[in-house]
Amino acid sequence: MPPVIFLMGPTAAGKTDLAIHLIKHFPIEIISVDSAQVYRGMDIGTAKPSAAILAQAPHRLINIREPYEHYSAADFRADALVAMEQIVNTGNIPLLVGGTGLYFRALLYGLSELPAANETIRTHLEQEAKKRGWQALHSDLARIDPVAATRIHPNDPQRIERALEVWHLTGHPLSVLQQCSNKPILPYQTLLLACAPKNREILRNRIAIRFKMMLDQGFEQEVRNLLVNVGRDAPAFRCVGYRQMVQYLLGFIDESTMVQHGIIATQRLAKRQLTWFRAESKLHWLYDEDGDLYELAYLQVRDWLAQFSKADN
Repeated sequence: MPPVIFLMGPTAAGKTDLAIHLIKHFPIEIISVDSAQVYRGMDIGTAKPSAAILAQAPHRLINIREPYEHYSAADFRADALVAMEQIVNTGNIPLLVGGTGLYFRALLYGLSELPAANETIRTHLEQEAKKRGWQALHSDLARIDPVAATRIHPNDPQRIERALEVWHLTGHPLSVLQQCSNKPILPYQTLLLACAPKNREILRNRIAIRFKMMLDQGFEQEVRNLLVNVGRDAPAFRCVGYRQMVQYLLGFIDESTMVQHGIIATQRLAKRQLTWFRAESKLHWLYDEDGDLYELAYLQVRDWLAQFSKADN
C-alpha cells in the first residue's frame, strides 16, 4: 500500500509551517483537513494560508465551497480519497494537514450509514430553537444522547440539529450509530503525527494573540462582506470566530464581548481537538517542549519512509 502522512493538531499549533518545511525535504503534496478553510472568501478568520504560501505550497481542498453551501465529513472523505489517488499517481506522497478530527477519523476508519437530512424535522428543530434557544435543545440532546452532547458544544447549532434529527429519524442515539471499528480501512500505509505544546497555557496565549492579529488584518470587514453576499444564515457562519463576529455586527454583543467570546470559543475548540486526537493511540506526538519541531518532524518522516526503501530492496 502506498504511504500517506497525517499531520494533526489543535488550532494555532503551527501545522501549516511544519507542513511547508516537510515539503522542502520530501516528495509530498498537501491536502487540507479543515472544515472552515473549504469556504471561499473566508480567509482571515480561518487562518487560511496566504496566496504567497499557496503559490509555494499548494493545498488541495481549500476554497472548494461557497459559504452558503454545506460540506460534510462524507464529502470530505470522498474528495480526499480522489486527491490522494491523484497525488500517488504522480509518484508523490499525500500529506493531510489540519485540525478537524472528525474528517481525519472519517478518512481513516470510514463513516457509519446515517439517514439523509429531513427538511420537515429540521424546520421543526429550528422553530424550537427560535422559541427555546439552542442551549435548551442541547439539554434535550444530553438526555437522549449524553455521549454526543459531551462532544458537541452548546453553541454548535449545526451539530446539535443533526444529532437530534438522527434521533427523530431512527430512534437511536447518534453516538451509537457512529460507532465503528477502530481498525483502519484506508488502503494506505499511514504515519500519524500531531503537534502541540504540552503546556496548555502556551496554546491559549497563541490563540488570543492570533485572534487579535486577525482583527488587525481586517476580519471584521471580511465578515461584513460575507453578510452582504451570502446572508446571516450561511452554514459557514457556524465556524468559531465568525459566529461571534456576526453577533457583534448584528448588534447582539459589543466589540469587547465579541473579542472575549471569540478567543474563548477558539480555546474551547482547541481543547476539543486535543480530545479527538488523544483518542488515537497510534499518534506520534511532536511537542514544542521536546526540541525543534521541524527537526523532530523531519526525522519521523525520514525514518518512516526509510522502511519503504528497505522493503523495495
